[in-house]
Amino acid sequence: MKTAIQSCSVTLRDLLRQALITDPDLDVFFDPGQGGVMTVSLLTPQELVERNSEGVSLWLYRLQRDEQTLNLPPRRVASDRLEQPPLPLRLHYLVAPIVSHDTRPQAPELEQHILGKVLQVFNDLGSLRGSTLLGDLAGHPLEIFVRLELLSLEEITRVWDALDLSYQLCISYEVSVIPIASGRSAREERPVDSVITEHGVMDMSETAS
Repeated sequence: MKTAIQSCSVTLRDLLRQALITDPDLDVFFDPGQGGVMTVSLLTPQELVERNSEGVSLWLYRLQRDEQTLNLPPRRVASDRLEQPPLPLRLHYLVAPIVSHDTRPQAPELEQHILGKVLQVFNDLGSLRGSTLLGDLAGHPLEIFVRLELLSLEEITRVWDALDLSYQLCISYEVSVIPIASGRSAREERPVDSVITEHGVMDMSETAS
């Protein structure tokens, strides 16, 4: 499941897009059927600005190994086969509303409104599993947790500096745990099903001397 990261991002993007399209206060901005031009994109905030696009940037900006589940033992998938454990990852997404301040006089208010909706959606959600998962994660017996990540002003400023943009209103979410399956074939290893014990007789005369 090497596409687990992509599938997770697509799942979050489509879930958030649908929530914004069906929101009675924001649908006019996000619903194409009502002339809405805003979207939810996996592009960076910088890329959205450069394309003169508006909406929400759901940008995967950092990945980390999940140290708590990193050293899980191999999983037995057959009586004589062991499967290499996956690489567990924590994904960090920067969520930033991108609204044109040149064409929309109420841009700051709209940005805050959009961000409030994002917070509401992910807070109500808590976790993703079952039919809510898309791509290669669909049907996978996996539960993915979405947690609001509180970053310091210094940490979030460094992100905007790397983008070469002025600081903007944004939030960060940590999503865990995303497994990257090993590309190795399951190795053959039969379990120990019996133990043969050996008995011997000690020569007591040698012990006594």
